[in-house]
Amino acid sequence: MAQRTRLDDDHCAIAQALDVVGDWWTLLIVRDAARGVRRFEEMQRELGVSRKVLSERLKLLVAADVVTRVPYQDRPVRHEYRLTPRGRALLPVLVALQDWGDTWVLGEGETMATAAETSLEARRVHELLGTRVPELRLAGHDGEPRDPVSTDTPYTVLYCFPGAYARQDAYPPGWAGIPGARGCTLESCTFRDQLAEFTAAGATVHGVSSQRPDEQRAFAEKEGLRFPLLSDAELALTAALRLPTFRAAGVSRLKRLTLVLDGDRTVRDVQYPVTDVTASVEAALRTVRDLASRTD
Repeated sequence: MAQRTRLDDDHCAIAQALDVVGDWWTLLIVRDAARGVRRFEEMQRELGVSRKVLSERLKLLVAADVVTRVPYQDRPVRHEYRLTPRGRALLPVLVALQDWGDTWVLGEGETMATAAETSLEARRVHELLGTRVPELRLAGHDGEPRDPVSTDTPYTVLYCFPGAYARQDAYPPGWAGIPGARGCTLESCTFRDQLAEFTAAGATVHGVSSQRPDEQRAFAEKEGLRFPLLSDAELALTAALRLPTFRAAGVSRLKRLTLVLDGDRTVRDVQYPVTDVTASVEAALRTVRDLASRTD
């Protein structure tokens, strides 16, 4: 194990946390584990790090109970590295770092629920095309945990939105002044009104926000939604796909985007940024119909 300088401020939680995750490789390992990259060879390939450095960082994270070794092969015995509850609790830290980077390093320091089409943030989101969504569970607005990717239909339309509320006074202060934040109710209701067409084309519709399930439930009941809203309040999906976020009222909010996935959990279409919500719903429906026609 490499020699590490310990931070001796025993009473500072920041210093003690950095003693565990203060090295950039450790946070990148947590990032990739959240994405479903869990095996040593896969991690090394993704990170481009030496075997020695990766082995040292993994030993550190196992010792700190951030990841745990889980056998996936008997002969010879091989392990993969999965996030523990302590490790999953780091996901909001990763999302906050990404948001800071998108806003202040890659962007212009403005709080936005959208992005420029030519931005590096938009390029990162479009690079999701062809990737697979790892298996995970999000709380539905009915309280039941659900897979964001449907196993009952050939396709899933996953639309991410900043936030929608049953009461106007529930929106965070200054919401209307955040570029791209408005339009969540219109978007959900447009999906509701065209749900039969998505179903006929072989697609399930799921909405995702970082709101609490009770907030989503109140909104879904008010608007008569007939499809699940999923809560990513713990930012599991956000971290897994490195989805763009912004902060409002002390909460990380998903920026508006739409993904079309197939039954193999592969992203087949990406819409980001979304500036016209009704047009984006129509575009998602065209995409599903086009994908379905290719398999007929």
